[in-house]
Amino acid sequence: MLKTSQWALSACACVLSVPAIADGFINDSHADLTLRNYYFDRNYVNATPQAAAREWAQGFILNVRSGFTEGPIGFGLDAQGLLGMRLDSSPARTGTGLLPYDPATREPANEYSKLGLTAKFRASQSQLQVGTISTFLPIAFASPTRLLPQTFRGAYLKSQEFENLTLHVGWLDRINLRDSTNYQKMSVGSPNRRFNGAAESDRFTFVGGDYAWSPQLTLKYYHAELAELYRKDYLGFVDNRAVGPGSLKSDFRLFISGEDGAAKAGPVDNRNAALMLTYTLGAHKLGAGYMQLTGKTAMPYLFGTEPLVITEGTLSSEFLNPKERSWQVRYDYNFTALGLPGLNGMLRYVSGSNIELPTLGGSDLTESEKDLEVSYAVQSGPLKDVSLRVRNAWYRNDFTAQASHRDDNELRINIDYTWKLW
Repeated sequence: MLKTSQWALSACACVLSVPAIADGFINDSHADLTLRNYYFDRNYVNATPQAAAREWAQGFILNVRSGFTEGPIGFGLDAQGLLGMRLDSSPARTGTGLLPYDPATREPANEYSKLGLTAKFRASQSQLQVGTISTFLPIAFASPTRLLPQTFRGAYLKSQEFENLTLHVGWLDRINLRDSTNYQKMSVGSPNRRFNGAAESDRFTFVGGDYAWSPQLTLKYYHAELAELYRKDYLGFVDNRAVGPGSLKSDFRLFISGEDGAAKAGPVDNRNAALMLTYTLGAHKLGAGYMQLTGKTAMPYLFGTEPLVITEGTLSSEFLNPKERSWQVRYDYNFTALGLPGLNGMLRYVSGSNIELPTLGGSDLTESEKDLEVSYAVQSGPLKDVSLRVRNAWYRNDFTAQASHRDDNELRINIDYTWKLW
C-alpha cells in the first residue's frame, strides 16, 4: 500500500502547500485502534488435497481521520495502518485468508503490514476520496470478514446534494486482498471453475444511488463494469414497516450480469433475483429467503470481495452456481430479554439445488449449509466493549469432482476491542 500512499500524497500536494490549515483539520480529527484476535479452522471431512485450513493470528487496525479545512472546498487526509501477526500456522494448514504465504512452499508469513493514505475533499454535501478506499455497495463490497480488511485503490465520490438521494460514483484500478501486502489487478471470483479466474482488469467503474422514497421504503440502483470482463446492474429495495405487534423487513435484490468488451473471463450471462423477509417481534427475528439464478453462467463478482446476495454471512459458500435455486430460514435472538444484555445468537439453514456444473459432476447438483453463531459484547467494567464472536458452520455438497466435492466443518472465533485514541 506504500504506492497508494505516494499516489495520494502527490494528488493533494498542492493543497498541503497552503500555509494556513483551518482548526477543523485538527480539531475534528479522530483516531481508533482495533485489536483483533482471530482463530479459523476449516476441517475437510472427505479426502481432499489439503486436510484442513487452520490458522490463528493477531491483527492491529489503526485508523486516523482528519477533519476538513475551512473554505468552499475543504481538504482532509485519512491514514490506515494494518499489521497482522502469526500465532499458529503451518504449510499444511494455510489458505484461511488470515495470513499470506509463499505459493511455492506454502510457508505462512510471520507478520505482514499495510499502510494507506486517502486524500479527501468536501464541497457542500459531496465528498471525494482519492487513494486507499473502501466501498460497501451491492456491486463492490470490501470484505471485512478476516483478520485485516480488504481495500481498493482509486477515487470515490459520494454526494447527498438532493433530498433523500445518495449518489455513488467510483473508479478503481487495483485491489488489496485481505491476506496480501500489495495491490494487484482485479479479477472475477471463480470457485468451482465458473470463470477464467486468471483474467485480469485494471479498471472497475460504477455509478448508482439509494433513494428514500418514504421513511419505510428505500430504492436502490447501481451499474458497474469490470473492464473487458463483465458488467452488472443491480436493482433492489428495502422496506421496513410495522405489521401487527412487530415489524416486517422486505429485502429484494436483482442482479443482471453480462459480458464486457473482450470477455476475457469467459461468457457471462446471469440474472439473480432474491427476496428475504424478516419479521421482528421483541427479542426474536425470524427470516425466510429465496434466491434463483437464471442464464447460462454463474453470477460474477470481484474476487476478494463479498457478493452481497441474501445468503451473505454464510461461512463456506455463496450459493451462486449456474441455475442454482436456494432457500433459507434464519432465526436471531437478543438475550437482553432474559437479562443478558450484549449476548446474541443466530441459527440458519441454507439449501441450494438445480446446480449445473458440467465440469464438476453434471446437473441437478445440490449444496447446503447450517450456521450457528453466538456473540457477546462486554457492557461494563474494565473489559467494556470487548466483543467475542463464535461461528460454526457445516457445509455439504454432492459435486463429484474431487477438488470441489466438499464436506467441511468450519469454526471461527474472533475477539475484537476498539480503543478510541482521541
